[in-house]
Amino acid sequence: MKTARNRIIVMLMVFCFLLVSCIITTEPTPTPISTTPPPGPDIRWLEIYFTNPTDPGAHNYQGGIDEDLVAAIDAARLSVDVAIYNLNLWSIRDALINAQHRGVTVRMVMESDNMDGEEVQQLLDAGIPIVGDQQEGLMHNKYVVIDRSEVWTGSMNLTTSGAYLDHNNLVHIRSNQLAENYSTDFEQMFTDHLFGAEKQSNAPYPRVFIEGTTVENYFSPDGGIENRIVELIRGAKKNIKFLAYSFTSDPIGQAMRDQAFFGIPISGVMDKDQINTNEGTEFDLLKQGGVDVRRDGIAGLMHHKLILIDDSIVITGSYNFSNSAETRNDENVIILFNTEAAARYLDEFWRVYAMAKP
Repeated sequence: MKTARNRIIVMLMVFCFLLVSCIITTEPTPTPISTTPPPGPDIRWLEIYFTNPTDPGAHNYQGGIDEDLVAAIDAARLSVDVAIYNLNLWSIRDALINAQHRGVTVRMVMESDNMDGEEVQQLLDAGIPIVGDQQEGLMHNKYVVIDRSEVWTGSMNLTTSGAYLDHNNLVHIRSNQLAENYSTDFEQMFTDHLFGAEKQSNAPYPRVFIEGTTVENYFSPDGGIENRIVELIRGAKKNIKFLAYSFTSDPIGQAMRDQAFFGIPISGVMDKDQINTNEGTEFDLLKQGGVDVRRDGIAGLMHHKLILIDDSIVITGSYNFSNSAETRNDENVIILFNTEAAARYLDEFWRVYAMAKP
């Protein structure tokens, strides 16, 4: 009996040991915590807008993306600096005059050839100082710096056609460092009267990190924009998509053709009028090189200056892919390394592409 009892005790001890081991070994392994937070569906520092020239109400010039910029100007407390190729939007004119009247410092630089417009004269009459470039190249920038803390840029001129009848994008970025880049560029033009080749591309923060996203910022001429675009194109691993108003840059075109030769899928849409009239257009060469490039399908302009790489890199700004943009004009470019932002631009690409013609 005693031996049997001992055996039962030993068996119970073994059973308990096996049960505890089982419990310990089957306990779930903790999930590692990532040190890189995902961008999330709502990027607080970045807003992206697109025009909709196919909207039935577009010809009424109301309800467009200019109204978002107007709201930002209305909220300005200290300063509004505008560098713009052309301006005739009544909404922006009124917002700038109202800002001036409530004590905000409002300044502007623009292309001299466009300073005779009625709306520009009304800004001057309201006491807003405007400096023209007075040079052979173009003051082709399209940006607004508000309170030295936020930047609005992209491909859109502040015109009725730009905001309502053409394909364009507008980017709003909240960043003190990026705003300082644009303010540095602006001061050279407004205060020092330096434009084109006379101006230095000396952005204090050419690479900015905002909540985990890298943003690169370049100005031309003499800013190395073309070389950087070529470098990014040659580094593409999955695909390239582009929307181009004027595309005459041989280095950028060659980089795309080379990538197409090596099997990288490339699709693009170009402005039909520029294809027909632009000397040195890359359209035919791209087609011959196996690139799926199309003519835009709207009555207005396909005015984007946009390249998307691997569904994760966005290149946009005022910079057409041309020799003039690289060597003569005052231009700016931002490059966003962010898949959420790229997804927004991809939606716009496919919308424009669906209306385009082979």
